[in-house]
Amino acid sequence: MYNFQQYRHIQAPGWALGWTWAKREVIWNMMGGQTTEQGDCSTYKGNIPHCCKKDPTVVDLLPGTPYNQHVANCCRGGVLNAWAQDPDTSVSSFQLTVGSAGTTNKTVKLPKNFTLKTPGPGYTCGPAKIVRPTKFIASDKRRITQALSKLLANCIDLEFFISCYFVPIFLGSNIAFVVEMGLSIQKDPDPESPHLASVVSPPGKAINTPLVQCTSHMCPIKVHWHVKLQYKDYWRVKVTITNFNYRMNYTQWNLVVQHPNFDNLTQLFSFNYKSLTPYEGLNDTGMLWGVKFYNDFLSSAGPSGNVQSELLFRKDKSTFTFVIFRGREEIIYAFEVICSRFSKAETPFSEFIGAATEVFESNRGAYDPMFVASA
Repeated sequence: MYNFQQYRHIQAPGWALGWTWAKREVIWNMMGGQTTEQGDCSTYKGNIPHCCKKDPTVVDLLPGTPYNQHVANCCRGGVLNAWAQDPDTSVSSFQLTVGSAGTTNKTVKLPKNFTLKTPGPGYTCGPAKIVRPTKFIASDKRRITQALSKLLANCIDLEFFISCYFVPIFLGSNIAFVVEMGLSIQKDPDPESPHLASVVSPPGKAINTPLVQCTSHMCPIKVHWHVKLQYKDYWRVKVTITNFNYRMNYTQWNLVVQHPNFDNLTQLFSFNYKSLTPYEGLNDTGMLWGVKFYNDFLSSAGPSGNVQSELLFRKDKSTFTFVIFRGREEIIYAFEVICSRFSKAETPFSEFIGAATEVFESNRGAYDPMFVASA
Protein backbone atom coordinates (compact mmCIF):
# COMPACT_ATOMS: atom_id res chain seq x y z
CA MET A 1 0.00 0.00 0.00
CA TYR A 2 1.38 3.39 -1.05
CA ASN A 3 0.16 6.70 0.33
CA PHE A 4 0.85 8.99 -2.62
CA GLN A 5 -0.76 12.01 -0.96
CA GLN A 6 1.79 14.76 -0.59
CA TYR A 7 0.69 16.06 2.82
CA ARG A 8 -2.06 13.83 4.24
CA HIS A 9 -1.16 11.13 6.74
CA ILE A 10 -3.21 8.08 7.64
CA GLN A 11 -3.14 8.34 11.42
CA ALA A 12 -3.76 5.96 14.31
CA PRO A 13 -5.62 3.66 14.69
CA GLY A 14 -4.53 3.23 11.06
CA TRP A 15 -5.87 1.67 7.87
CA ALA A 16 -8.15 -1.34 7.49
CA LEU A 17 -8.23 -2.94 4.04
CA GLY A 18 -11.11 -5.17 3.00
CA TRP A 19 -12.28 -7.04 -0.09
CA THR A 20 -14.65 -9.82 -1.20
CA TRP A 21 -13.31 -13.09 -2.55
CA ALA A 22 -14.52 -14.13 -6.02
CA LYS A 23 -14.86 -17.84 -5.06
CA ARG A 24 -14.45 -19.82 -1.80
CA GLU A 25 -10.90 -18.73 -1.00
CA VAL A 26 -9.45 -18.88 2.51
CA ILE A 27 -6.34 -17.33 4.06
CA TRP A 28 -4.10 -20.00 5.51
CA ASN A 29 -1.57 -17.71 7.15
CA MET A 30 -0.36 -14.09 7.16
CA MET A 31 2.84 -12.15 7.75
CA GLY A 32 2.97 -8.44 8.54
CA GLY A 33 -0.79 -8.18 9.08
CA GLN A 34 -3.85 -9.98 10.40
CA THR A 35 -7.57 -10.21 9.72
CA THR A 36 -9.94 -8.73 12.27
CA GLU A 37 -12.14 -11.87 12.27
CA GLN A 38 -11.44 -15.55 11.62
CA GLY A 39 -14.93 -16.45 10.40
CA ASP A 40 -16.48 -19.94 10.34
CA CYS A 41 -13.72 -22.50 9.77
CA SER A 42 -15.70 -25.47 11.16
CA THR A 43 -15.38 -27.45 7.92
CA TYR A 44 -11.62 -27.73 8.41
CA LYS A 45 -10.10 -30.35 10.70
CA GLY A 46 -6.51 -30.35 11.93
CA ASN A 47 -4.92 -27.29 10.35
CA ILE A 48 -7.26 -24.33 10.78
CA PRO A 49 -6.96 -21.39 8.32
CA HIS A 50 -6.17 -17.91 9.57
CA CYS A 51 -9.43 -16.60 8.06
CA CYS A 52 -12.40 -18.21 6.32
CA LYS A 53 -14.55 -15.11 5.79
CA LYS A 54 -15.90 -14.28 2.35
CA ASP A 55 -15.15 -10.60 3.00
CA PRO A 56 -12.02 -10.38 5.21
CA THR A 57 -10.69 -7.13 6.67
CA VAL A 58 -6.92 -6.84 7.16
CA VAL A 59 -5.14 -4.52 9.59
CA ASP A 60 -1.46 -3.82 10.19
CA LEU A 61 0.42 -5.38 13.10
CA LEU A 62 1.46 -3.19 16.02
CA PRO A 63 5.00 -2.02 16.80
CA GLY A 64 6.76 -4.56 18.99
CA THR A 65 5.43 -7.57 17.08
CA PRO A 66 7.97 -10.48 17.11
CA TYR A 67 10.34 -10.30 14.15
CA ASN A 68 9.36 -13.75 12.88
CA GLN A 69 5.97 -12.22 11.95
CA HIS A 70 7.48 -9.22 10.12
CA VAL A 71 7.75 -8.40 6.44
CA ALA A 72 9.24 -5.23 4.98
CA ASN A 73 7.25 -2.03 5.67
CA CYS A 74 4.91 -3.59 8.23
CA CYS A 75 4.07 -3.28 11.87
CA ARG A 76 3.48 0.43 12.37
CA GLY A 77 -0.08 0.10 13.60
CA GLY A 78 -1.56 1.09 10.23
CA VAL A 79 0.00 4.56 10.22
CA LEU A 80 1.07 5.83 6.79
CA ASN A 81 2.89 9.13 6.59
CA ALA A 82 2.59 11.59 3.72
CA TRP A 83 4.69 10.87 0.63
CA ALA A 84 6.36 14.30 0.52
CA GLN A 85 7.15 14.42 4.23
CA ASP A 86 8.49 10.92 4.87
CA PRO A 87 8.48 8.61 1.83
CA ASP A 88 10.15 5.76 3.74
CA THR A 89 7.13 5.38 6.06
CA SER A 90 4.45 6.11 3.44
CA VAL A 91 4.42 2.43 2.38
CA SER A 92 2.85 -0.54 4.15
CA SER A 93 2.79 -4.21 3.17
CA PHE A 94 1.65 -7.63 4.33
CA GLN A 95 1.88 -11.16 2.94
CA LEU A 96 -0.77 -13.88 2.88
CA THR A 97 -1.06 -17.47 1.71
CA VAL A 98 -4.40 -18.12 -0.02
CA GLY A 99 -6.03 -21.52 -0.43
CA SER A 100 -8.82 -22.79 -2.72
CA ALA A 101 -7.97 -20.14 -5.28
CA GLY A 102 -6.38 -22.22 -8.02
CA THR A 103 -2.79 -22.34 -9.22
CA THR A 104 -2.86 -20.76 -12.70
CA ASN A 105 -3.70 -17.36 -14.16
CA LYS A 106 -6.95 -18.84 -15.53
CA THR A 107 -8.21 -20.25 -12.23
CA VAL A 108 -7.18 -17.38 -9.93
CA LYS A 109 -9.94 -14.75 -9.91
CA LEU A 110 -9.71 -11.09 -8.94
CA PRO A 111 -11.07 -10.08 -5.52
CA LYS A 112 -13.92 -7.57 -5.66
CA ASN A 113 -15.30 -4.62 -3.69
CA PHE A 114 -12.09 -3.27 -2.19
CA THR A 115 -12.61 -0.98 0.81
CA LEU A 116 -10.08 1.15 2.67
CA LYS A 117 -11.17 2.45 6.07
CA THR A 118 -9.15 5.10 7.88
CA PRO A 119 -9.81 7.67 10.62
CA GLY A 120 -12.21 10.23 9.19
CA PRO A 121 -14.49 9.67 6.20
CA GLY A 122 -12.19 7.06 4.64
CA TYR A 123 -11.62 6.23 0.99
CA THR A 124 -13.52 4.93 -2.00
CA CYS A 125 -11.77 2.28 -4.09
CA GLY A 126 -12.10 1.35 -7.75
CA PRO A 127 -12.17 -2.20 -9.11
CA ALA A 128 -8.96 -4.23 -9.14
CA LYS A 129 -7.28 -4.80 -12.47
CA ILE A 130 -4.44 -6.99 -13.69
CA VAL A 131 -1.24 -5.07 -14.46
CA ARG A 132 2.29 -5.98 -15.46
CA PRO A 133 3.74 -8.49 -12.92
CA THR A 134 6.35 -7.29 -10.44
CA LYS A 135 9.92 -8.37 -11.15
CA PHE A 136 12.38 -9.30 -8.40
CA ILE A 137 16.15 -8.91 -8.75
CA ALA A 138 18.33 -11.43 -6.91
CA SER A 139 20.84 -10.18 -4.34
CA ASP A 140 23.75 -10.87 -6.73
CA LYS A 141 21.86 -8.94 -9.48
CA ARG A 142 22.44 -11.79 -11.95
CA ARG A 143 18.93 -13.26 -12.00
CA ILE A 144 15.41 -11.81 -12.26
CA THR A 145 12.20 -13.61 -11.32
CA GLN A 146 8.66 -12.33 -11.59
CA ALA A 147 5.31 -12.78 -9.89
CA LEU A 148 2.65 -14.94 -11.54
CA SER A 149 0.22 -12.04 -11.50
CA LYS A 150 -0.19 -8.55 -10.06
CA LEU A 151 -3.42 -6.80 -9.13
CA LEU A 152 -3.81 -3.05 -8.66
CA ALA A 153 -6.65 -1.13 -7.00
CA ASN A 154 -6.65 2.68 -6.60
CA CYS A 155 -8.42 4.41 -3.71
CA ILE A 156 -9.37 8.09 -3.49
CA ASP A 157 -9.91 9.85 -0.17
CA LEU A 158 -13.27 11.42 0.63
CA GLU A 159 -12.81 15.15 1.23
CA PHE A 160 -13.45 16.26 4.81
CA PHE A 161 -14.89 19.76 5.08
CA ILE A 162 -14.63 21.79 8.27
CA SER A 163 -15.49 25.30 9.29
CA CYS A 164 -13.03 28.06 10.08
CA TYR A 165 -12.79 31.33 11.94
CA PHE A 166 -10.70 34.34 10.92
CA VAL A 167 -9.26 37.03 13.16
CA PRO A 168 -7.03 39.38 11.12
CA ILE A 169 -5.41 41.99 13.36
CA PHE A 170 -3.67 45.06 11.93
CA LEU A 171 -0.82 46.74 13.78
CA GLY A 172 1.33 49.81 13.32
CA SER A 173 5.08 50.57 13.45
CA ASN A 174 7.32 48.11 11.56
CA ILE A 175 4.83 45.26 11.73
CA ALA A 176 2.66 45.17 8.64
CA PHE A 177 -0.11 42.78 9.70
CA VAL A 178 -0.97 39.56 11.45
CA VAL A 179 -3.34 36.85 10.27
CA GLU A 180 -4.74 34.30 12.69
CA MET A 181 -6.73 31.37 11.39
CA GLY A 182 -8.47 28.77 13.50
CA LEU A 183 -9.52 25.32 12.33
CA SER A 184 -12.76 24.17 13.93
CA ILE A 185 -13.57 20.47 14.13
CA GLN A 186 -16.29 20.40 16.76
CA LYS A 187 -19.70 21.83 17.49
CA ASP A 188 -20.01 24.93 19.66
CA PRO A 189 -20.18 24.06 23.36
CA ASP A 190 -23.54 24.25 25.09
CA PRO A 191 -23.36 27.30 27.40
CA GLU A 192 -26.32 25.96 29.43
CA SER A 193 -24.68 22.62 30.22
CA PRO A 194 -23.87 22.22 33.96
CA HIS A 195 -21.20 19.59 33.22
CA LEU A 196 -17.49 20.25 32.74
CA ALA A 197 -15.60 17.97 30.37
CA SER A 198 -12.71 15.98 31.80
CA VAL A 199 -9.25 16.14 30.25
CA VAL A 200 -8.52 12.55 31.32
CA SER A 201 -10.39 9.67 29.67
CA PRO A 202 -12.30 7.26 31.96
CA PRO A 203 -10.59 3.92 32.70
CA GLY A 204 -10.77 1.56 29.73
CA LYS A 205 -12.16 4.21 27.39
CA ALA A 206 -10.46 6.47 24.85
CA ILE A 207 -12.29 9.75 24.22
CA ASN A 208 -11.33 11.34 20.90
CA THR A 209 -13.81 14.22 21.05
CA PRO A 210 -11.81 17.48 21.10
CA LEU A 211 -11.59 19.22 24.46
CA VAL A 212 -10.61 22.76 23.55
CA GLN A 213 -9.03 25.42 25.73
CA CYS A 214 -11.49 28.23 26.44
CA THR A 215 -10.83 31.01 23.90
CA SER A 216 -12.92 33.56 22.01
CA HIS A 217 -12.93 31.37 18.89
CA MET A 218 -13.03 27.86 20.47
CA CYS A 219 -10.95 26.35 17.66
CA PRO A 220 -8.55 23.45 18.37
CA ILE A 221 -5.81 24.73 16.03
CA LYS A 222 -4.68 28.30 15.33
CA VAL A 223 -2.33 29.22 12.47
CA HIS A 224 -0.71 32.60 13.13
CA TRP A 225 0.90 34.22 10.05
CA HIS A 226 2.78 37.27 11.29
CA VAL A 227 4.43 39.63 8.81
CA LYS A 228 7.13 40.62 11.25
CA LEU A 229 9.51 42.97 9.45
CA GLN A 230 9.89 44.70 6.11
CA TYR A 231 13.31 45.29 4.63
CA LYS A 232 14.22 47.10 1.45
CA ASP A 233 14.14 43.99 -0.73
CA TYR A 234 12.77 41.36 1.65
CA TRP A 235 10.02 40.73 4.16
CA ARG A 236 10.09 38.36 7.12
CA VAL A 237 7.17 36.21 8.27
CA LYS A 238 6.80 34.42 11.59
CA VAL A 239 4.52 31.37 11.47
CA THR A 240 3.16 29.95 14.74
CA ILE A 241 0.91 26.90 15.00
CA THR A 242 -0.85 26.60 18.36
CA ASN A 243 -2.76 23.57 19.61
CA PHE A 244 -5.69 24.36 21.93
CA ASN A 245 -6.89 20.75 22.16
CA TYR A 246 -6.15 19.07 25.51
CA ARG A 247 -6.83 15.58 24.15
CA MET A 248 -4.86 15.61 20.89
CA ASN A 249 -1.23 16.01 19.94
CA TYR A 250 0.16 15.81 16.41
CA THR A 251 3.09 13.61 15.44
CA GLN A 252 4.75 14.68 12.18
CA TRP A 253 2.40 17.62 11.64
CA ASN A 254 2.58 19.60 8.41
CA LEU A 255 1.26 22.91 7.12
CA VAL A 256 0.63 23.74 3.46
CA VAL A 257 0.44 27.40 2.44
CA GLN A 258 -0.43 28.73 -1.00
CA HIS A 259 1.10 32.14 -1.63
CA PRO A 260 2.48 33.66 -4.85
CA ASN A 261 5.64 34.82 -3.08
CA PHE A 262 6.79 31.24 -2.36
CA ASP A 263 8.51 31.48 -5.73
CA ASN A 264 10.83 33.97 -3.98
CA LEU A 265 11.41 32.14 -0.68
CA THR A 266 15.00 32.93 0.31
CA GLN A 267 15.54 31.34 3.71
CA LEU A 268 13.66 29.18 6.21
CA PHE A 269 14.48 28.64 9.89
CA SER A 270 13.79 25.50 12.00
CA PHE A 271 11.17 24.03 9.60
CA ASN A 272 11.54 21.75 6.61
CA TYR A 273 10.17 22.99 3.29
CA LYS A 274 9.09 21.38 0.03
CA SER A 275 7.67 23.15 -2.98
CA LEU A 276 4.41 21.61 -4.20
CA THR A 277 3.86 22.30 -7.88
CA PRO A 278 0.57 20.73 -9.04
CA TYR A 279 0.72 22.84 -12.21
CA GLU A 280 3.80 23.23 -14.39
CA GLY A 281 5.43 26.65 -14.13
CA LEU A 282 3.44 27.68 -11.03
CA ASN A 283 5.46 27.65 -7.81
CA ASP A 284 3.11 29.23 -5.28
CA THR A 285 2.52 26.39 -2.79
CA GLY A 286 4.85 25.36 0.00
CA MET A 287 4.67 22.53 2.49
CA LEU A 288 6.21 23.13 5.92
CA TRP A 289 6.90 20.53 8.61
CA GLY A 290 9.05 20.14 11.70
CA VAL A 291 12.65 19.01 11.99
CA LYS A 292 12.87 15.42 13.21
CA PHE A 293 13.54 15.08 16.96
CA TYR A 294 13.37 18.88 17.33
CA ASN A 295 9.90 20.26 16.56
CA ASP A 296 8.10 17.58 14.53
CA PHE A 297 5.81 16.90 17.51
CA LEU A 298 3.03 19.39 18.31
CA SER A 299 2.03 18.83 21.93
CA SER A 300 -1.46 19.12 23.31
CA ALA A 301 -2.73 22.43 24.73
CA GLY A 302 -0.41 24.00 27.25
CA PRO A 303 2.91 25.88 27.46
CA SER A 304 4.53 23.50 24.94
CA GLY A 305 1.56 23.27 22.61
CA ASN A 306 3.01 25.35 19.78
CA VAL A 307 5.68 25.30 17.07
CA GLN A 308 7.05 28.31 15.22
CA SER A 309 9.48 29.39 12.53
CA GLU A 310 10.41 32.38 10.40
CA LEU A 311 10.50 32.69 6.61
CA LEU A 312 12.37 35.27 4.57
CA PHE A 313 10.86 36.27 1.20
CA ARG A 314 12.23 38.48 -1.51
CA LYS A 315 9.69 41.24 -2.07
CA ASP A 316 7.09 40.77 -4.73
CA LYS A 317 3.46 41.83 -5.07
CA SER A 318 1.51 38.97 -3.62
CA THR A 319 -1.75 37.99 -2.05
CA PHE A 320 -2.81 35.44 0.53
CA THR A 321 -4.90 32.66 -0.93
CA PHE A 322 -5.19 29.29 0.84
CA VAL A 323 -3.82 27.73 4.01
CA ILE A 324 -4.07 23.95 4.52
CA PHE A 325 -3.37 22.40 7.94
CA ARG A 326 -2.93 18.59 7.84
CA GLY A 327 -4.69 18.37 4.51
CA ARG A 328 -7.71 20.60 5.16
CA GLU A 329 -8.31 23.69 3.01
CA GLU A 330 -9.28 27.06 4.43
CA ILE A 331 -9.57 30.47 2.72
CA ILE A 332 -7.60 33.59 3.63
CA TYR A 333 -8.46 36.91 2.05
CA ALA A 334 -6.46 39.33 -0.09
CA PHE A 335 -4.39 41.95 1.71
CA GLU A 336 -2.68 43.43 -1.36
CA VAL A 337 -4.67 46.68 -1.38
CA ILE A 338 -4.38 47.17 2.38
CA CYS A 339 -0.63 46.56 2.57
CA SER A 340 0.19 48.68 -0.45
CA ARG A 341 -1.51 51.65 1.22
CA PHE A 342 -0.04 50.91 4.61
CA SER A 343 3.50 50.72 3.21
CA LYS A 344 3.39 54.48 2.56
CA ALA A 345 4.68 56.36 5.57
CA GLU A 346 2.32 59.31 5.06
CA THR A 347 -0.79 57.13 5.19
CA PRO A 348 -2.67 57.73 8.49
CA PHE A 349 -3.42 54.58 10.44
CA SER A 350 -7.11 55.49 10.56
CA GLU A 351 -7.18 55.42 6.75
CA PHE A 352 -5.50 51.99 6.85
CA ILE A 353 -8.22 50.68 9.19
CA GLY A 354 -10.83 52.05 6.80
CA ALA A 355 -9.20 50.25 3.90
CA ALA A 356 -9.14 47.00 5.87
CA THR A 357 -12.80 47.35 6.73
CA GLU A 358 -13.66 48.06 3.10
CA VAL A 359 -11.89 44.91 1.86
CA PHE A 360 -13.50 42.62 4.43
CA GLU A 361 -16.97 44.13 4.05
CA SER A 362 -16.77 43.54 0.30
CA ASN A 363 -16.24 39.80 0.99
CA ARG A 364 -18.78 39.50 3.80
CA GLY A 365 -21.61 38.47 1.49
CA ALA A 366 -19.67 35.50 0.16
CA TYR A 367 -17.87 34.28 3.27
CA ASP A 368 -19.19 36.26 6.24
CA PRO A 369 -15.75 36.58 7.86
CA MET A 370 -15.33 37.92 11.37
CA PHE A 371 -12.54 40.41 11.89
CA VAL A 372 -11.04 42.74 14.44
CA ALA A 373 -9.08 45.91 13.68
CA SER A 374 -7.12 47.51 16.49
CA ALA A 375 -4.32 49.98 17.04
